[in-house]
Amino acid sequence: MDDLIRTVVVGYGFAGRDFHCYLIGLAPGLELYGVVARSADRRERVRSEQRCRTFETLDEALDDPAVDLVVLATPNSTHADLAVRCLDAGKHVVTDKVMCLTLADCDLMLAAAKRNARLLTVFQNRRFDGDYLTVRKLMSEGRLGEVRWVEMAWQGSRAMGGWRGRADMGGGRLYDLGAHLIDQLCLIFPQEVESVYCRMRRDLPETDTESEALVVVAFEGGRTGVCDFSSMAHISKPRFYVRGTHGTFRKFGLDPQEIAMRAGDIDAARDDPALYGTLGDGATETAIPTLEGRWRNYYENIADVLRHGAEPVVTPPEMRRTISVIDAAVRSARSGQVVKV
Repeated sequence: MDDLIRTVVVGYGFAGRDFHCYLIGLAPGLELYGVVARSADRRERVRSEQRCRTFETLDEALDDPAVDLVVLATPNSTHADLAVRCLDAGKHVVTDKVMCLTLADCDLMLAAAKRNARLLTVFQNRRFDGDYLTVRKLMSEGRLGEVRWVEMAWQGSRAMGGWRGRADMGGGRLYDLGAHLIDQLCLIFPQEVESVYCRMRRDLPETDTESEALVVVAFEGGRTGVCDFSSMAHISKPRFYVRGTHGTFRKFGLDPQEIAMRAGDIDAARDDPALYGTLGDGATETAIPTLEGRWRNYYENIADVLRHGAEPVVTPPEMRRTISVIDAAVRSARSGQVVKV
């Protein structure tokens, strides 16, 4: 396929506008063909800012034979139903994270992709965060030895707002940034997941989503992953804390690409040297410069998949594995028990 992949983004909120439309516009081989937005004001804003077509409903976009790819930048609770509709209409689909809310929905989505022979994948741009890439480089070089324990944190000091602050729409930190961290954890530890435990609290009156979620994942061979999400962290924990048999790596701060992207130039993103991670071996600690992240890679891969038959960077088994851990974490939080996977 030599033509551009005509892409429609569903939803023109923060994710649809600042992430998907922006990154699609930078990817050779993709064309931002249109945006679905229910509000007339938002459709006018799309025409002004993106200079592309607008659709009032998803059905209008699905009825357009020129549309190749649909990107779902909608509330998490809608992803499963909308993805199946798009796939059954013969369109390829990218869902924002989280892919869906349950393992059962994940299986319905994967089945729809298979029966229609269409691409279904998830926007896991944070596989291309500089801090995560730095951890993987240290592991590949053997500087940590055998990694046995990984802690990751994504924390803030206020409740999530908008639909992300509503449990009925799939809001909350576990489904939001948790989908990225658990995806990263499942790549760091490819071994079988043995069990999942989640402790969750709802202590903020302005939202019915969790104020705290602590997820502990036990992997085959005694490896342990811990993900800590909070809306009450006025002082944040390290973003990464990785322990191996030869060394420990600690890294504070968030990847700088989002700030640079919102300023209009994602390629200007550079990590502050004051936030470089440190690698300790018990005797010395060494600053480790953060590798440059590159979120552009995600949609460049999508173009290569659809135009040239490349392997998707996020595959169906990986998507299902991440959702299986999230699904188990939710069930554990409800029961108060460890869930065997």
